[in-house]
Amino acid sequence: MDQSVRAPRQAARPHVLIIVQNLPVPFDRRVWLECQALASHGYEVSVICPKGPGDPARQVIDGVHLYKYAPPPQAEGLPGYAIEFAYCWLRTAILSLVVRARRPFTILQACNPPDTYWLLARLWRPAGVRFIFDHHDLNPELYLSRFGQPTGAKGKALYRGLLWLERMTFRAADRVISTNESYRRIAIERGGLAPHLVTVVRSGPDTHAMRPLRVETTGDKPHELVYLGIMGPQDGVDQLLLVMDELRRRGRRDVHATLMGFGDCLEDLRRQCSDMGLDPWVTFTGRVDRDEIASRLSAADIGLSPDLKTPLNDVSTMNKTMEYMAYGLPSVSFDLVETRVSGGDSVLYVPSGDIGAFADAVERLLDDPGLREEMGLRARRRVVAELDWRPQSRAYVGVYDELTGFRGTGDSSARAAAEPAPADEPPAGVDALGRPYVDLRDTDGLRTFLIRRGRPA
Repeated sequence: MDQSVRAPRQAARPHVLIIVQNLPVPFDRRVWLECQALASHGYEVSVICPKGPGDPARQVIDGVHLYKYAPPPQAEGLPGYAIEFAYCWLRTAILSLVVRARRPFTILQACNPPDTYWLLARLWRPAGVRFIFDHHDLNPELYLSRFGQPTGAKGKALYRGLLWLERMTFRAADRVISTNESYRRIAIERGGLAPHLVTVVRSGPDTHAMRPLRVETTGDKPHELVYLGIMGPQDGVDQLLLVMDELRRRGRRDVHATLMGFGDCLEDLRRQCSDMGLDPWVTFTGRVDRDEIASRLSAADIGLSPDLKTPLNDVSTMNKTMEYMAYGLPSVSFDLVETRVSGGDSVLYVPSGDIGAFADAVERLLDDPGLREEMGLRARRRVVAELDWRPQSRAYVGVYDELTGFRGTGDSSARAAAEPAPADEPPAGVDALGRPYVDLRDTDGLRTFLIRRGRPA
């Protein structure tokens, strides 16, 4: 009897399977926001991804079913990457059968890198499964950024292979979701897609959830610089060590840098830091959860974006920039096209690779509390008014609604009308751990916070 009651409701509720290879979920913040957006709209959501440290093989978090496999050993060289991609693809394919056995899915969303899951989408297409490609990275540009324009036969073949995989992914997709206008242009021009098939969904933060906390410190607090993100070869975190070394050479002993995140280069960076004698002034946290991110970004003075200008970085949206902005942090960045689109006038931009200019910009902010205050205020206002996740989530869910004809749970127009306008700040309160938020509606109090950042009055 219970099954007959549930069956019509279940049949009317589309089931979405999301595939992620490069990060575990919910650590991948963009994908987790997508999962929450779909679930809140009435979709059933399952995710296949690699395990993070200590993760179980199966989890259900906030109604989202997570299926995780043990990650492969760290890849070395082209054969290592080929083995890694094949291993992850096979583990994902097997888990897709497990997901299907629990309940058939109607849409498969693959998030790159790599551009290999179009084949799995093709295999599931006879079962009526539609394919959405969530375009996170440009793998051909990543190759150029790491190795330069290929000259030998092997390099040219590899580069052409990456272009072919990207082209096959675009061709297999019923819809493409691009993270910014630069990516959308590539999908249309290089991918040959009709413009109406490509939708921009920026990776904006949920500014109601990501907002500064009142964190109090005791004693003398040094100026705190912060980095949040992946630590891979293309992320430029080694540049921050050079900046800290430059600040030390200039006699600055009042500055500390906290570098949050993990990646292929983390251990090498730790060794480099020690070899440079920077351990007293630099802390590597490794992987951090949302609560620690909130604490550290609330207490920091300046955000750091060390991504060098490369074919990939120049047109990629850096999530860290917008997350700094959500916490009212001014930041310093190498000058990149899409970082300017995100950061506007809340970021100081310096020429790519110019360590002296980067250190100059950091010192300018350190020595001018009024500038930090104004840029922090601009950052928070801009991210709330123009980059918030909520309008992005409506565009994202709209792609699914168009493909499925699903109208969600309840009246969507009524829900949209009931939602706060994107530019509205949430009321003051406390987070899940009982820590007080800064009252963002009190401009004078916010300005005081932006100068002190947890220091005693």
